Amino acid sequence: MQALDQLSKTQKRKLYYGLAGILIVASIAGGVNWYSHRQTKIAVEDIASVQTSVIGASTAAAEYTYSGEIRGRYESRLSFQVNGKVIKRNVELGSSVKAGDLLMQIDPRDLQQLVNSASAQVSSSESQLKLAESNLSRYQQLYEHGVVSKAVLDQFQTAYDVALSATRHTSAQLSEGVNQYGYSSLYADHSGIISSVTAEIGQIVGSGQPVLTLVWDGEREVEINVPENRIEEVRKTQKIKITFWALPNSSAEGKVREISPMADPLTRTYKVRISILNPPPEINLGMTASVTLSKNEAQATAIVPLSAIYQNGDTPCVWVVSDDMIVLRQVKTGKFGNGIIEITSGLQQGERIVTAGVHKLSEGQKVKLGGDSL
Repeated sequence: MQALDQLSKTQKRKLYYGLAGILIVASIAGGVNWYSHRQTKIAVEDIASVQTSVIGASTAAAEYTYSGEIRGRYESRLSFQVNGKVIKRNVELGSSVKAGDLLMQIDPRDLQQLVNSASAQVSSSESQLKLAESNLSRYQQLYEHGVVSKAVLDQFQTAYDVALSATRHTSAQLSEGVNQYGYSSLYADHSGIISSVTAEIGQIVGSGQPVLTLVWDGEREVEINVPENRIEEVRKTQKIKITFWALPNSSAEGKVREISPMADPLTRTYKVRISILNPPPEINLGMTASVTLSKNEAQATAIVPLSAIYQNGDTPCVWVVSDDMIVLRQVKTGKFGNGIIEITSGLQQGERIVTAGVHKLSEGQKVKLGGDSL
């Protein structure tokens, strides 16, 4: 302190200026170093290291597989034409029947009484007809001899005509009663297999109420349900292959026979019937079948990991790397499974896409590349 006091005023001023300069230089150097460190850190954070892959060439036929059930080409839902109580059932579920076999019967006693009543009416009308015919014959002879007038003859002619009409009416009623009596027995109209039974002995059934379902012998089909966005592809399909879950070594070709014009109100799918062109002899009704629809021409596709898909709302997208920057691009997808998905359009051979961490990226962000070709 004494030494500092001994310095001259000029020397003190120089000392102060020197210390102030040193502090200013140190402050500037520290600020530059801090700013440089901050800029370097920001630049590092903007460049994300991502895993990428290059799209390779691939072609595949467009295929869609649907599960279905083996059905008969023709199926009849059988019912009685009269009301009554079921008293006999000669078939079980799965029974094989031939045309003309008696399947089920209802109590015919009331119908028999109707037949008896109609038969009695026929006998009565026939007696009236005979009487009217005899009267008409006698009065024709009397008229020819001039004993009676034409008016009297016309009355007996009219009586005969009425009796004849009554006889025809009662005969028709008798025929109807006989038919009704015959309807009490339900017969198979074709050979086939009983696929469902909905009435039991003792049950009261109504006219037209289905009681049995008969699948005709002959053609077999597969019934599948197709969503509405695939209906046009089903119409244009060129090749159908049918495989059977219970027969792993058997397959058959198919052909679209029928497409329902309206969607099911619950599932919103359309029923499609596929005819089996060369059915294996081992197939049975109700078997599970897989129907694969495909087109002959191959379609350029790319197979990418599921982790590469960025879902933008309802639209699938992928991050495409261009000049070390990423761009979000919409794509169309196909089949998927086992961690991979098929891209049918939106990508070109040689393009590089991000395959992991896609939901942490943003449009136009710079990235550091990595990965292999697909």
